[in-house]
Amino acid sequence: MLVPSQGRWITWANLLSGLRLATVVPCVLAVLGLHWRIAAGCFVFAVATDLLDGPLARRRGEASALGGLLDHGSDALFVSSSLMALAILERVPTILPVLVVAAFLQYVFDSHALAGKSLRTSQLGRWNGIGYYVLVGIGIISEALELGWPPSAWIAIIGWTLVLSTAASMAERARALFTRN
Repeated sequence: MLVPSQGRWITWANLLSGLRLATVVPCVLAVLGLHWRIAAGCFVFAVATDLLDGPLARRRGEASALGGLLDHGSDALFVSSSLMALAILERVPTILPVLVVAAFLQYVFDSHALAGKSLRTSQLGRWNGIGYYVLVGIGIISEALELGWPPSAWIAIIGWTLVLSTAASMAERARALFTRN
């Protein structure tokens, strides 16, 4: 069972992560409905809350395993759902959001996060997490601003690069798990 530090589940940082969770459905519906400006607003809000929740938790002394799981879980759900909406519109590879979910689950189980342990990140996994947000942002913001740029081929290349790097990250984590045991 997860036990937050100082016995507090409700913190300002966890509230920010929770608010990010609340943007998932509106963002997906906006993307699927081609309401790009609404989707862009959801995306900007999600990025802002992601940038603020961790530093806020550390500054207030409220960082916890639960908070880390909520933060990373909110990120994973937001990007995988947004990527799936973009995949339905054939903007990104369909396999990518599936791999994002699989990589997150591997991350949680390998870290023993459900037993209250802190999540253990890898450098490649951290870069992939940033890459997922970047790809979602490119897909949504370019449409919201009606840029017509970057070309869909570039977006596809970024998407397939993330597919390969996510698979590599998962393989690296699996190899580390088996060499530890």
